[in-house]
Amino acid sequence: MRFQTLDQWLHWQETLNPKKIDLMLDRVKAVLASMDLAKPPYTVITVAGTNGKGSCVALLSAMLRAGGYKVGAYTSPHILRYNERVMVAGVAASDEVLCASFERIDLARGDTPLTYFEFGTLAAIDIFAQSQVDVAILEVGLGGRLDATNAVDTDAALIASISIDHVSWLGDNRELIGFEKAGVLRTDRPAICGDFDPPMSVRRVAEELGAQWWGANEQFGYRKELDSWTWWSSDEHGKAKQRNTLPFPALRGEVQLANASASIAVLESLADRFPLSQSDIRAGLQGVNLPARFQVVPAPVARIYDVAHNPAAALELAKRLDSLPSSDKTFAVTSIFADKDIAGVMAPLLDKVDAWHIFALDAERAVSLDTLSTVLLESGAKQLDSHESAADAWQAVLAEAVEGDRILVFGSFYTVAAIMPLDDALE
Repeated sequence: MRFQTLDQWLHWQETLNPKKIDLMLDRVKAVLASMDLAKPPYTVITVAGTNGKGSCVALLSAMLRAGGYKVGAYTSPHILRYNERVMVAGVAASDEVLCASFERIDLARGDTPLTYFEFGTLAAIDIFAQSQVDVAILEVGLGGRLDATNAVDTDAALIASISIDHVSWLGDNRELIGFEKAGVLRTDRPAICGDFDPPMSVRRVAEELGAQWWGANEQFGYRKELDSWTWWSSDEHGKAKQRNTLPFPALRGEVQLANASASIAVLESLADRFPLSQSDIRAGLQGVNLPARFQVVPAPVARIYDVAHNPAAALELAKRLDSLPSSDKTFAVTSIFADKDIAGVMAPLLDKVDAWHIFALDAERAVSLDTLSTVLLESGAKQLDSHESAADAWQAVLAEAVEGDRILVFGSFYTVAAIMPLDDALE
């Protein structure tokens, strides 16, 4: 074996391809063919979208596992441990399993210079085959059309939402971004779109391919009631039905009803393969868990963790804050990448936050403290303190907050990953 530890493998993978992001499918397809995995021996569900991808993967996995199916789930990025990216039956892959898969990929790739993300995607596809899962849910990393997850054909594709993000790679408007995300659709396969107002580019690609279109508020939708909700579908695909008196998802926020509705549409489109009872759906909705998506940690000073890092996600985060009982003061601990719409991310939260604590992420793409401070102050942020490290920011906010206050940690997966272990260390 080339390396003995997971950390050694991951560090090497970061150096193998000179480009951090190198969007094309040829490399991954070639290695998959060498591993006899061009057509994986399980059903594939691909999940794309600007926001809501992780929630939909978690919801799909929870409902399928409640029905007794063995599920593989691949997501990125991770928060605390790389192993979180590859889940089998709800359990993260071990270091040993990941290293063994990396070794198989290394032997199969020849001199192909795979990227870090491509290595991880291949490992997920391989591990799911080794584990003999019934169904694998693959979360798209970036866009869709040229993302490594798109190297295998999907049996059902879900596009959760479409908004502006990753403009350098995907374009600066929803039509261009929609075209990239629609690249995961396939001929005569279910194409579920959870966006209530999808760009015409998505519909056009679906029509040109002859994909089976399931549109939110068209072929499926939901009705919110006082203490439950109803999922419905039309008869366009011969599957008209309702699922009544469903419990609200364990994930917080109104948007999770939209995510759950789209996820149920995926499952209904595959009902011939994976029939699920009403109790399975209910159990999945109630049992779903996903860290750092408006994750509230109750305490005298409550903590709220959210990976929101684009304007649409920040707007949703602001709505969720409004839905919580009022607290005395809200403190924000944040940092973000320089290539994001920083002002657009911060804007929805300016009137929700009483004091800001910012720090510099230890990452190549991190925004500088000076730039983040300038953007926040020019946008009208209230009290602002800058810190050289996550630990400094965390100590400062804990010293300032008192019982009844709440601390919001947001801005990136990396922001949450920097702060969450510091919080855990206090327990």
